[in-house]
Amino acid sequence: MARSRIAAFFLMGCLLSLTEMAQGQARRPMTFEDMMKMRRLGDIAVSPDGRWVMYAATDVDLDKNTRISHLWIVPVIGGESRALTASMAGESRGRFSPDGKQILFESARDGEQQIWLADFDTAAGTIGEAHKLTSLSTEADGATWSPDSKQILFVSSVYPGCNDDSCNKKHNEEKAESKVKAQVFTHLLYRHWNAFTGDKRSHLFLVSASGGTPRDLNPGDEHDVPPFSLGGPDGYAFSPNGKEIAFEANLDPVPAISTNSDIFTLRLDDPNAKPVKISTAAGGDHSPAYSPDGKYIAWRSQERAGYESDKFRLVIYDRATKQIKDMLPNFDRWADEFAWAPDSQTIYFAASHWGEAPVFSVNVASQKVAVLTQLLHEGPDNGLGQEDFGEYSDLHVTPNGKAIVLSRMTVLSPAEVWAIDLTEDWPDDDVPSESKNEERQLQHETQAYRRQRSPIPQVDGDVKAVHQITHLNDALLAKLDRPALESFWFPSIGKVQVQGFLIKPPGFDPAKKYPVKFLIHGGPQGAWGESWSYRWNAELLAANGYVVVMINPRGSTGYGQAFVDGVNGDWGGKPYVDLMRGLDYAEAHYPFIDKGRECALGASYGGYMADWILGHTQRFRCIVTHDGMFNPESAYGTTEELWFNEWEFKGTPWENRALYRKWSPMLAETNFKTPTLIVHSQLDYRLDVSEGYQLFTTLQRMHVPSKMLYFPDEGHWVLKPQNSELWYKTVNDWVDQWTK
Repeated sequence: MARSRIAAFFLMGCLLSLTEMAQGQARRPMTFEDMMKMRRLGDIAVSPDGRWVMYAATDVDLDKNTRISHLWIVPVIGGESRALTASMAGESRGRFSPDGKQILFESARDGEQQIWLADFDTAAGTIGEAHKLTSLSTEADGATWSPDSKQILFVSSVYPGCNDDSCNKKHNEEKAESKVKAQVFTHLLYRHWNAFTGDKRSHLFLVSASGGTPRDLNPGDEHDVPPFSLGGPDGYAFSPNGKEIAFEANLDPVPAISTNSDIFTLRLDDPNAKPVKISTAAGGDHSPAYSPDGKYIAWRSQERAGYESDKFRLVIYDRATKQIKDMLPNFDRWADEFAWAPDSQTIYFAASHWGEAPVFSVNVASQKVAVLTQLLHEGPDNGLGQEDFGEYSDLHVTPNGKAIVLSRMTVLSPAEVWAIDLTEDWPDDDVPSESKNEERQLQHETQAYRRQRSPIPQVDGDVKAVHQITHLNDALLAKLDRPALESFWFPSIGKVQVQGFLIKPPGFDPAKKYPVKFLIHGGPQGAWGESWSYRWNAELLAANGYVVVMINPRGSTGYGQAFVDGVNGDWGGKPYVDLMRGLDYAEAHYPFIDKGRECALGASYGGYMADWILGHTQRFRCIVTHDGMFNPESAYGTTEELWFNEWEFKGTPWENRALYRKWSPMLAETNFKTPTLIVHSQLDYRLDVSEGYQLFTTLQRMHVPSKMLYFPDEGHWVLKPQNSELWYKTVNDWVDQWTK
């Protein structure tokens, strides 16, 4: 398809939208049911010939309380998406073989998650009948092809003392059949996130694509390889010749207090080879990836030990000289993820910045950095357009190096597959130059402006055109009134400028006064901005007649490492001031805000801050605190990732009890007066459910209006569809009760 046809599709969509408006088809506020009908984009893969994009998409059935993922395929230049798989169990993590002849995916079609293979016809974009490759009692996850398409690397959690699957199966069966469910702990991190760790450890395995017994690459290892992760880039990769892998592992004796995962390499052509550590940082090293020419290994690296939110640097390791080089020494943002260009001369990466996550490039030789996608929320009167902003992730450079296929979301829209045009002649070199020029004319002024100026120090502007490839939810979104995210800046303590955001309610009338939902993000090293979430969805929270205000206080990401560090040891200090001054600013500058009808809502660190607010101001009509830390001393004894508490509170409670008590919401309990809804879940091991119980008990005994929503089957996040429905209903009803 020529570029002119892409432009025609875009124009046709605009005309249809104008037709709808002309016919008076008013958009309506979004409902929870609408959100559950939205198809959710999973991970992405690009075919070796650059013709196809395969992606996972999850459908939610609210009545059945299920979420099922299937694989889809779409031409890389856009067009109709077609389903590749449709089993009742679902499929995920689709990957093309490097020779383009097969795909792999993961599915529990036979009851346990295993790796499946199917032949792929690139001319038609179809697959043949799938067959199961692995049959491990411990299941298989994280599968990836070797460069020659002959082997597959994957992860499985096994008993370190077992040498084969029959041993693992025996242990599993004995555990399941035993009437005694007691456990004996001899080390910390005995539970993590939402599960008890038990005796199993994740190991890397290698299996032939033609079948056979998988080979454990970490036999007898008592450590998790790779370490536990909640998602993101893989912690392992093949070298281009397939003879070596790089992977991450944390070998520190007490992993509960350590973030020091290191990068190791392992020769696959020598059965007696041992892993070799190549990283040197005291902090975490993550996501190794070989350059296509094999000269380098890149990864994300942190300098400070024990600090999970230290700056994520992008480093490269020269395999010949064994030297490590920081590629972004003057770039004061986190490198969230990255991808190599096919010629190994450029690395593309995404980084959070001012409520967005644009895409950047860095030249390996010169270390010159450029921003490739537009930034919307730079400040007032920036003179820029509003296209192409948002949060980008899951980067895949096409084999010819002319485009980056990736995921993009905004606060207005869930993730879709997009492509960044790197060369201005992608996807077709034979498109007449006048057609190319005509299509790019609308972006010319903005690009020219940006090439002269970038809002980030020592970063050049080099904005590229972007194209949307998938349209998973266009029909539904076209019916919904989704107000845009507005940005504002204000001065706070210490002469620091802080960013806030505001969303107006659907059908906004500037002559009216509206109640406020004041949202506080978690982390504390997180950020609000141009992103979509099915938990704490800002558009949905505004939909029933509220102004939503969000502030990124000290500790938030995307504003430089000093700003991130500003929360360390100061949880209820400057971040609290930032939040209150941000709300003060919004009240003073947006006359439609009714400052007598405001409710504060937060989760995780936001839940802690909601608890802190409860004892330090009476400005809110109500509070919602979800998975919050009420008592820092007891939270230390019931959490699992102790490195977090020990960093944020500068030691253990017996070493620095004064700081734990200084920032304890519990110790301001005599000031509690605001009606409060507590939400907590049994399987939350980051912040134990006892934190919620303690707060609820205190409020009830002090006769403060209070309610507790308890989930016995959820962890730190509420994920099951019907539980999510109850969460939104309970939260909205509570806020309505006190503000309407």
